[in-house]
Amino acid sequence: MNYYLLTAAILCFLLGLIHSFLGEFLIFKNKREKGTFIPSQVNQDLKERHLRILWATWHLASVFGWCIGAILIKISINPSDSSSSFTNFIILSAMYTMFMSSALVLVGTKGKHPGWVVLIIIGTLLMMGV
Repeated sequence: MNYYLLTAAILCFLLGLIHSFLGEFLIFKNKREKGTFIPSQVNQDLKERHLRILWATWHLASVFGWCIGAILIKISINPSDSSSSFTNFIILSAMYTMFMSSALVLVGTKGKHPGWVVLIIIGTLLMMGV
């Protein structure tokens, strides 16, 4: 078992879970009408359709993180497959994605959002696990 990849996978799942939960609690909670699932309360600068796609995109990031986590768990459990060039391609693609995402969050939030730290840790674990 490749514990670097397994740890990175677990962090992907945790990050996605925390991301969705805190987003709902801190950002979208006050944007819903009573009894609705998708936020739709807007102000003059934001149209309802824009708020809805922001909400969907917010959770899409978590779903993509879980997908990467699931792929990494599969690879980490079966180390005999991890020597193939295709598997290395998958790991390296995920690694570069995490590093670029970390840089994007770091720059975009001026380092104030802690997500960049977790993303760079995941990328580093993937680099160590290749």
